[in-house]
Amino acid sequence: MDNNKVPFWCSSRLGLAVIIFFGCLLLYAVRINLSVAMVCMVNHTALAIQDNPQVVLTNLTANATYNEANNTISDDDTLVCQMESGNGTTMEDGDFEWSKESQGHLFGAFFYGYMVSQFPGGYLAKKLGGKRVMGASMFITAICTLMTPIAARVSYFFILVLRVILGMCGGVVFPALHTVWANWAPPLETTKLVSNSYAGIYIGNVLTLATGGVLCKYGFDGGWPSIFYILGGFTVIWTVLWMVLTTDTPAEHKRISEVERDHIEKSIKVREGTQNDAEPKEEPPIPWCKMMTSPAVWAIIVSNTGCDWGGYTFLTNIPTYMKEVLKFDITSNGLYSCLPYLGMWAVINLAGLASDIVRRRGLLSTAWSRKVFDGIIGKMVPALFLIGLGFMNCTQQVAAVVLLTLGVSISGCQFSGFVVNHVDIAPRYAGILIGISNSIAACTGFIAPYVIGVITKDQTQGQWQIVFFISAAIYIITGIFYCIFASGEVQEWAKDKTVEDNELLPAKHAHNENAKLAATDDYSKETEALA
Repeated sequence: MDNNKVPFWCSSRLGLAVIIFFGCLLLYAVRINLSVAMVCMVNHTALAIQDNPQVVLTNLTANATYNEANNTISDDDTLVCQMESGNGTTMEDGDFEWSKESQGHLFGAFFYGYMVSQFPGGYLAKKLGGKRVMGASMFITAICTLMTPIAARVSYFFILVLRVILGMCGGVVFPALHTVWANWAPPLETTKLVSNSYAGIYIGNVLTLATGGVLCKYGFDGGWPSIFYILGGFTVIWTVLWMVLTTDTPAEHKRISEVERDHIEKSIKVREGTQNDAEPKEEPPIPWCKMMTSPAVWAIIVSNTGCDWGGYTFLTNIPTYMKEVLKFDITSNGLYSCLPYLGMWAVINLAGLASDIVRRRGLLSTAWSRKVFDGIIGKMVPALFLIGLGFMNCTQQVAAVVLLTLGVSISGCQFSGFVVNHVDIAPRYAGILIGISNSIAACTGFIAPYVIGVITKDQTQGQWQIVFFISAAIYIITGIFYCIFASGEVQEWAKDKTVEDNELLPAKHAHNENAKLAATDDYSKETEALA
């Protein structure tokens, strides 16, 4: 069949990509909404008085004197910024006296659930279908989000439990979506379908950070609860649409054209080597011991862990840093907090294109391409920006925002490194390796926020400097480790000894060498998009 005659722009598979786009948007919006809301949920003045009453009372007196005389009475940069912005100890305070450690536990609670649910999510999706698992997960996510304001007002333990449940739901989403796309995406269209649908992740971050501050200040029911009610309501609506409009396979879809259904089913059979309905070969045992003692595997795990430490540090703490050190008001906080994620979204896409170009032209081998984009550009360069960021204070707001945006944005180059490297070294076990590395790295999701909460107890610029120095050190160490041990070749233990060809997409089903190259290259891009 001529692929050019198969519709795309009005197709059912494009419609699936659109609805998944909004699903990913909402998933990440409810994932980080607490980071935005926390700025206006906590009674910062009460906490400050508990920790250092004499200093706070002195600052309050100085601030009152300043307002009366309309003049700066202190040379201390922090106090000056507080007075000029109105965001010092006299800023609007929230309802909860949660310590920095308690806030860190709330941020990290999501990842307790997220860490343990990925493998079960993949198993359930395979047994029950990705549509049902995705729908159930998002519905529970919506209910937990709607209940968050109530839980927060009832008890700290209640909201902590809800965040763990949210993490468990988040952990099963991507295995479920991967199962759906395995049945819906033709091999040579997988890149654009999956990347377009998963782009909702970054847009969700941006929209939540940009609008969360406005809702905190002007929303209903005291401001911050409106963030949870609105996002929870939209998630309920999305779940209903998902269950009504989508199916696990094209064969189950009632509105798909016969031409599109045949195109998808036949192309997937070619990819899987089952177009002749031959009996599948028996899978050999998974070489767990050799896999877990492979330096190339540990290069990925270590790099993934370093990436997640930096990513989760900023994902959960950028709004807090903007308030505590840069002294932005709540509205500006949200707007500036979203800039790093706009930059990261752009860099991920550009780095993917650049990585493909240098490999196609033979400028770098696969191994060195991964090392350059991950260990050097994706980790070393952001580390330098983080070190510089540690010296910024509230009198250097513009410079701080620029450094923060560049540091987070350039870290997006890591997606062209270790994220795709699973397929390079073990294409037959890429899914297993991704699950292993993600599960181990997810530990940083609850460790990093807790550590930051302990370090920044007094909310000073010097304490945040320590946070950035630690993140920079982790980036540098994990980047060096990856550059030393990473590989771009299929490992011996990962080769299939029972078949003639060991490639992930069987070249024997391609009609020519160009088709073989295109199929293999498309799968590489697919994996990069999935990450």
